Amino acid sequence: MDNCIFCKIANGEIPSATVYEDDDFRAILDIAPAHKGHTIILPKTHAANLFELPDDIAGKLLPVAKKVAAALKEELGCDGINILQNNGTAAGQTVFHLHVHVVPRFDGDGILPVWPQGSYAEGEAAALAQKIQAKMK
Repeated sequence: MDNCIFCKIANGEIPSATVYEDDDFRAILDIAPAHKGHTIILPKTHAANLFELPDDIAGKLLPVAKKVAAALKEELGCDGINILQNNGTAAGQTVFHLHVHVVPRFDGDGILPVWPQGSYAEGEAAALAQKIQAKMK
């Protein structure tokens, strides 16, 4: 996409603090990090969200996230890592080029990507699971 800022960054048209690059992805330090080392992984192929991402690129994404996470853990000595990906405004997506956040976490850091815990009525989870399974066939 001609006016997609993440396409321009992923394809080297806009400078970035790149931590990883291959034929399909560029991983850069986020310019507004939750913590130093907060990295975003950008596919070089435009997809607005997970639903548009080609399967072959999707299959390569988690190994890249694992590689970035391992390097962050080794370099920063963080206690944990969040790997986050948002789809749609309701989920917090603000740039509509699929990207994955790899965020170093430290015990007691105060960053809380949490949600309230709900529950299911008796039999509700099993019924919903069957409906979801039917959509995947």
